[in-house]
Amino acid sequence: MIFGMRQRPSARLLILDRSGRLLLFRFVFHNGALAGQDYWATPGGGVEDGETFEQAAIRELREETGIRLKDIGAEVARRGLVLQLPDGERVMADERYFLVNSENTTLSREAWTAEEREVMADYKWWSQTELAQTSETFWPADLLEMLRAATA
Repeated sequence: MIFGMRQRPSARLLILDRSGRLLLFRFVFHNGALAGQDYWATPGGGVEDGETFEQAAIRELREETGIRLKDIGAEVARRGLVLQLPDGERVMADERYFLVNSENTTLSREAWTAEEREVMADYKWWSQTELAQTSETFWPADLLEMLRAATA
């Protein structure tokens, strides 16, 4: 832990469709500390007070995709890093990843926050081949390795 830096626990989702394609959202920032950044990343978000990582994963899945699950299963990966938030704050992120297999590839934006509507510009179901060959930026950078380990 870096002294004095706030801890930010978060639940991230590796969502696969029937074909094994991975869902990523495209984040485009026009304002604030992250202005000019444009990248693809997994759905997910911060753990709220009183929530477990599993509960946060289920809530984020419902809020960001409309997919509803009662049980998420065990975490399949974990990552710690210093992260800059849109408001400029730097936090020590504790990210836990959960694997979800989804029959549904149609997403709902119904529960998105105003900030999500502003920065989440697009979504795409990516094949592993597309991810390996793209020149687009995606996070985490070792996403393919993480996904392969989670589905092995």
